[in-house]
Amino acid sequence: MREYRAHETARMQALDGIILADFAQRAAAFGLDVVLAVAALLLVLLLAGTLSWALETGGDVNQHRNYHVSLENEVVRIAVESLVPVLYFGLFTYFWNGRTPGKRLFGLRVVSLAHERISLWHSIERALGYGAAALEFGFGFFQFFIHPCRRTVQDRLAETIVVKESAYQARFAGKAAHAAVCAPE
Repeated sequence: MREYRAHETARMQALDGIILADFAQRAAAFGLDVVLAVAALLLVLLLAGTLSWALETGGDVNQHRNYHVSLENEVVRIAVESLVPVLYFGLFTYFWNGRTPGKRLFGLRVVSLAHERISLWHSIERALGYGAAALEFGFGFFQFFIHPCRRTVQDRLAETIVVKESAYQARFAGKAAHAAVCAPE
């Protein structure tokens, strides 16, 4: 009979004792990112409306005043309103290696418990986790106060933690990124 043997990886031991981000910093960074994601969404909607107007009117400026832009197709509207925030959080987290503009400004970094560098899938999964965290009146965000490693729903879904950038840099200056203090669940 085979048995499962739990063990911590070298990656998990590498960050043992690193300083985790506090709630106020995480909330402020998330708030800024939400504002930027909404601005990106509005920009996409404006560009889509302009493109739609140009295609339907042939770019006739005289018809511009009477043209009303709306996303009447429910599927398109939901896709755009869901896709833009997921791409904002997911792509920034991936390409900036654990940082979004808000996290960068507030000195935070998302660190993967499974990989040395956060993967694209974990970044997208974490972005989708914000929706799960918002369910049930935002209780998923307040699990920060319950979990011993200050992990919220999106952290647990994507197997990540959020650390202070200064502590991360001090620990791994000049080295490849490692991860984390707490084992995935």
